[in-house]
Amino acid sequence: MFDPSSHRTFRFTERSITPDGTIRLHYALDDAIEFVEELQVPVGGDAGAVEPLLDLLHWVAGVSYYKTAAPPEVACEAGTPGPAAAAFLDALYSEGLGELAVVNHLEHLPRPRFPSAPRATHARRPLQRVLVPVGGGKDSIVALEIVRRSGLDFTLFSVRDDPAMQRTAAVAGVSRLVAQRRLPLAQLQELNRTGALNGHVPITAIVACVALLTAALNGYDAVALANERSASSGNLVYDGIEVNHQFSKSARAEALLRAAAAEATGVDVFSLLRPASELGIARRFAQLTPYHGAFTSCNAIFRLDPELRASSWCGNCPKCRFVFLVLAPFMAPEALEAIFGTAMLDDPAQYEGFALLTATGGHKPFECVGEEEESLAAISLLADDPRWREKPVVKRLVAEALAGRTPDVAAAFALSDEHAVPDELIGDVHAVLGA
Repeated sequence: MFDPSSHRTFRFTERSITPDGTIRLHYALDDAIEFVEELQVPVGGDAGAVEPLLDLLHWVAGVSYYKTAAPPEVACEAGTPGPAAAAFLDALYSEGLGELAVVNHLEHLPRPRFPSAPRATHARRPLQRVLVPVGGGKDSIVALEIVRRSGLDFTLFSVRDDPAMQRTAAVAGVSRLVAQRRLPLAQLQELNRTGALNGHVPITAIVACVALLTAALNGYDAVALANERSASSGNLVYDGIEVNHQFSKSARAEALLRAAAAEATGVDVFSLLRPASELGIARRFAQLTPYHGAFTSCNAIFRLDPELRASSWCGNCPKCRFVFLVLAPFMAPEALEAIFGTAMLDDPAQYEGFALLTATGGHKPFECVGEEEESLAAISLLADDPRWREKPVVKRLVAEALAGRTPDVAAAFALSDEHAVPDELIGDVHAVLGA
């Protein structure tokens, strides 16, 4: 059996990249277990010019293997992080694994401390070419349309090549760069079967680092993520820390990543949707009808194991419920049923799941869902909508989840000034997402 407590040190042993973009990342638990991850990234420039970004990817991607035992120490044998990278990694391997600690009933969050050494900070490049990661969901679609409006040269980017990503690119009519990530799945599955810790990892941070590396290799000036302000809202407090399923999408993680990236490259990284709520983004997406048959936000289609992936909306998870809820005020019931394949607000069995989105009956689910307040705002809008107010789940949500609570609907749609969106794009953010 695998005993997580028997391991003391997680080691970052070596990493490499070939001229054709083949990356190998090596790790080890003490001297006992080795892990090797392979990636293939598109290359349009000099692979030798991105060694610092390769370092950053090596450290960040290691969280997928560190989690098996969550040992107290780390050893960076292939290079030492700069101060900003070390601060990012300290948070990623602790707060980013908060949910892992909760679901595995660990006494404390992991708290390894990364070594650091002085590094210079690079000046950010003038913004002319932008790489936009797309996962096939509504948020990245709204982000790509904001960049399109700006007139900047841009290309889409994906890690993996899932159907929803293919459909999004086809509707957008924009070229896309694709990276592939090959994890040692059989090894991880065997470790999980025999006692390894298992659970959510901060995957957005890994995708962002692959995107940064791809951007540098192909002459892009920035990576424009699609993380909204709602992603900064946590789920519960554990071991004195607010645990957030979406930590690596949060504003805190974004600021730490930007600083770490600046130690490695002049390529910028920021979230284009940071000023907006999920509800505001949904309002805009509802108007982008060509994408309605293309997008899928259900995370069941993104599972690492291909045999466990769903092909479309599962219709019975927190993410499906939340997306349905925030789109409903802006779309007709029959239009949403055509997208999801089910009338979720007509099904009384779905009530408890929708109520949890408002933290009624428990804490907000460990999923990529928005703030409790904006779920309440969506319910408030449905209560006044003759198309929706008689639906069984809506009636009960109004009577029970909304009872005694007065959500600030206007605040849910207001755009925040707390963001890192460059001047070249902030006007387009306001034009697309403003009231």
